[in-house]
Amino acid sequence: MSVILRTVSARPLYLCLIIFMQGFFISTQAQLARSTVKFGIDNLIDVKFEPLRGKRIALVSNVASRNRFLEETAQCLAKTNALELCALLVPEHGYFAQVPAGHNVAGEIIYGIPTYSLYGKLRRPNRQMIGNCDAVVIDLQDVGIRPYTYISTMYNVMDACAEYGIPCYVLDRPNPLGGVIVDGNIVDDDARSFVSIVPVPYLHGMTIGELAYMINEEGWLPKDIAGKARTCELTVVKMKRWRRDMQWEHVSSLWVPTSPNIPSVNAVRGMALTGLLGELSGISTGIGTTLPFQYLGMPGMSSDVIAQKASQLREYNIKAMPTRFKPMSGRFANTTCEGLFFAFQPNNQAKLYTAAIELMISLRKTHPQCFADTMGVSSPKSQMFVKVSGTKDLYEKLIATDVNEKEIRLIATKGLAEFIEKRKKYLLYN
Repeated sequence: MSVILRTVSARPLYLCLIIFMQGFFISTQAQLARSTVKFGIDNLIDVKFEPLRGKRIALVSNVASRNRFLEETAQCLAKTNALELCALLVPEHGYFAQVPAGHNVAGEIIYGIPTYSLYGKLRRPNRQMIGNCDAVVIDLQDVGIRPYTYISTMYNVMDACAEYGIPCYVLDRPNPLGGVIVDGNIVDDDARSFVSIVPVPYLHGMTIGELAYMINEEGWLPKDIAGKARTCELTVVKMKRWRRDMQWEHVSSLWVPTSPNIPSVNAVRGMALTGLLGELSGISTGIGTTLPFQYLGMPGMSSDVIAQKASQLREYNIKAMPTRFKPMSGRFANTTCEGLFFAFQPNNQAKLYTAAIELMISLRKTHPQCFADTMGVSSPKSQMFVKVSGTKDLYEKLIATDVNEKEIRLIATKGLAEFIEKRKKYLLYN
């Protein structure tokens, strides 16, 4: 009897809980629909894919590209009857964003769609991949840092579209670092590579759609046989409710890892600060820990030096705390390192690349061994440092015996003011 009574009396509470949870879910969904930023894919869905209706589509994307309700863009295009998704092209790290940096990506079948790798034997689509398509759609979640290769993948796809006469649609997404911070030198012509393919600063402060617009209009695509820069038939599907002062936390959407070492937005900020230092052989940036790019250190770094560097970073609105960490893989694997931990929060005043340059200037004095394996113009480490920094001048000054700190700082801002002025006409958001 007591059991029956408990069962009967619990039932209304159970029903109330169900009703409450349903109401909460509906309310949350309604709030999301009202308040979150609408990505390019959301706006394409809102118009029932009208610009692509009846077309055969090749999609350049990965698992990090989703609508505001966290549905993958590939899934959204695969399930609609408005178009035919006939090919899926994937960037570095693969569709599921888990292939380690620099490793070739293999093709596979996803949602019944054949995939083609744009990070393997080929990094530019050929006719076999997109020649039978009526349009190519690019939806990639960039991180706002020039060496991140998604910009280069977009560049190569735009170039292929220009050559083959295929319209290109870019579904815009937020820059997780926002649209205010612009920091670093422009890429020198002789330092361009797959990690620095266009002449923009290290932190460009643009969305991927704005970058596509700038690449196309500035004539940055390769020249055709006649010597004229190619342009593609480009359409940027804009976002709604995104502002330049919004960093990722203001977007009201979960962050989905874009690659193995970018599991969070703070890893993006860490990469903006420590990524270039990671090209030095004698220091760890936390790769191989659970917080990649949020550590900086080495075995035996003195507490005085650590404290001095933490104090130095406060001038650039960056919080750094002395710590110890032990990478499980990568540089200094299974070795305790002393150094700094970076605690980040949204901040449009944080000059992350400028702070990285100051750290390198300081390390050059206190720990010159960090640069040991980078010495020599022909060494792989020095070549990669030049590619990532976008200039050999910075490398040469950093390893010089008579270091002129003023010259280093000038190199690290070369072309910045001109870029900021030039980019104004390509900004799609206030």
